[in-house]
Amino acid sequence: MNKVVLLGRITAKPELRYTPSNMGYTRFSVAINRRIARQDGTRETDFINCVAWGKQAEIIARYFDKGNQICIDGSIRTGSYTAQDGTKRYTTDVNVENFDFVDKKGTNDGGFVPSGDSQTQTTPYDFQTTNNDSTTTPTPAPTNNDPFADFGESVSIDENFLD
Repeated sequence: MNKVVLLGRITAKPELRYTPSNMGYTRFSVAINRRIARQDGTRETDFINCVAWGKQAEIIARYFDKGNQICIDGSIRTGSYTAQDGTKRYTTDVNVENFDFVDKKGTNDGGFVPSGDSQTQTTPYDFQTTNNDSTTTPTPAPTNNDPFADFGESVSIDENFLD
């Protein structure tokens, strides 16, 4: 089984790009602090490369910015290519299958509302066209304070883990 779950902060504003066949994608990196601190109290940080495709790429590029928290589940994909200098380069990316906004509304971390039902939604927003134009406006979906409520048990997460 190839399954990855990440919770971290986006390191730079994701940019939406298109393949020659007009498929939207975005590549971005997520910074994740390691759980175990060094003896001096500092933590090492891993920078994980991610790629999202289609509508997910459009939403991530539009609504996420540098420093926003994101929760991703996906799979690891490896690949290789020949660089301009003729050397073979290898890549490892997390292919985004689902993601969720993590920052809470009213914080200075981006104003996103966490999703309450990750099994039926890709994002916590319902996208609706407004006023006969083609722009979409996100409308926050109803939230549930306990995203694990469907599992029948309460789950607590040590917020110091995220620092």
